[in-house]
Amino acid sequence: MNYYINIKFGISNKTYYFATDDPSIKIGDFVVVETVVGVEIGEVTTFPADISNLNYDREIKPILRLATPADMTKLRQNELYANSAKQLFEESIQKLNLDMKLIGAQYTLDRTKILFTYVADERVDFRELLKILAAQLHCRIELKQINSRERAQFIGGIGVCGLPLCCTTFFSTFDGVSLNKAKNQMLAINIPKLSGQCGKLMCCLKYEDDYYTEAKKEFPEVGTVVKYEGNEYKVQSYNIFSKVIKIANNEDAQFLSLDEINGLLGKKEFIKKKNNFDGFIKVDNTQNKNTQQGEADNQKENRFSRKDDNRRQENKNKQQRDQQRPQKEQQEQKESNKQFFAGQQNKAENYQKNYNKNNNNKHFNKNRNFRKNPQNTDKKEEKSE
Repeated sequence: MNYYINIKFGISNKTYYFATDDPSIKIGDFVVVETVVGVEIGEVTTFPADISNLNYDREIKPILRLATPADMTKLRQNELYANSAKQLFEESIQKLNLDMKLIGAQYTLDRTKILFTYVADERVDFRELLKILAAQLHCRIELKQINSRERAQFIGGIGVCGLPLCCTTFFSTFDGVSLNKAKNQMLAINIPKLSGQCGKLMCCLKYEDDYYTEAKKEFPEVGTVVKYEGNEYKVQSYNIFSKVIKIANNEDAQFLSLDEINGLLGKKEFIKKKNNFDGFIKVDNTQNKNTQQGEADNQKENRFSRKDDNRRQENKNKQQRDQQRPQKEQQEQKESNKQFFAGQQNKAENYQKNYNKNNNNKHFNKNRNFRKNPQNTDKKEEKSE
C-alpha cells in the first residue's frame, strides 16, 4: 500500500487511518473497510497521501473497495433496523429497571453484529438484557459503555464559543483538565460556566495555559505593595492582554498600565515584600551603579548584623531557660511528692476507719445474738470444746 487516507464513521468527526493503492479516491467518497466492530462503510475526509510520510506505529488496515449503490442501499436499511433495535433496547431496560441510557445502535454492513453504545454511572448487570435482545435480533450483540466526554463526542454539538465541539472536530484522545488551569488563567471559579456539554471542565482551558504561564512573568505578583502618589496600594489583579494592573487599598483603587508600574520601579516608589525578611526593602534604580552597589552592601550588612543580634538574643534566652529548668523540675518534684504522701495518708485513714467500723459491727452482732439465744451459744461452745 502506497497511500493512506482518513475515514470517519457515522455522525462522529473522529477519523481513522486506512491504506490504499488507489490515488483517485477523493474527499466525500464512501468506502467499505473492516474495523474492530466488523465490515462498515466510512466516508473519506482527506486526499490520499504518501504513506512513507505517516508517523504511525500501529497497523493500518487496507480499504476493501469503494462503496457500490447496493452497499449504500444496505446502509440505509441498516439504519432503519438499528432504530427498531434501539426501541427494543429501551423497552427492555425499562422492564428490567436497569440504570443505563442508550446513546446509539449500529449494525455492521452484513448485519451479523449490532453494537449498542450506552452511558451509565456504574457497572450494569445486563445478562438478562442480552437474553432478551438475542432472542429478538438473532445476531451477535455487543454493548459498549462510554463516559460523559465520549458521549459528547459521539453526539456532537455547539460550544459556548459558537463553534462545533473540539472533541467532534479534531480531538482524538482526552487529557485531564484540572481546576488549576482555570486559576492560572485568573478565571472566576464558576463550575457551570467552565463546564462543557459533557459536564466536565472544558478542554479548551489547556490551550492558553502555557501562554498565561509565560506572560505572567512580566507582571508583579498579586499582593505586591506599590507606593503611588504618596499612598500604598496592593496589586489585586491584572489583564495580560490589555496589560492593565489594578492596585487598591482600603480607601481607593487605581488602574495602571504595565509601563507605569515599571516606571515606579525607577522612581524609588516600588516596595516589595521579602518572604525571609520581616519588613520592606526599597528599590532605587535612578542613581548610578556605585550608589546602588553601596546601598545594596549597606542593606546586606544590616541584614547580617540583625541576624547576628537575633542569634545572640536567642542563645541568651536558651541559656536562661536551661538555668531555670532545674529549679522548675525540683519544684515540680516537690509538688508531686507532696501530693503522693497526702494521698497515701488519706488511704491509711480510710482503711483505719473501715477496719474500726467492721469490728464494731461484728461485736454488736455477737452481743445481739447472745441476748436472744444464750443457751444456743453455750451448746456451740461445748461442741467446739
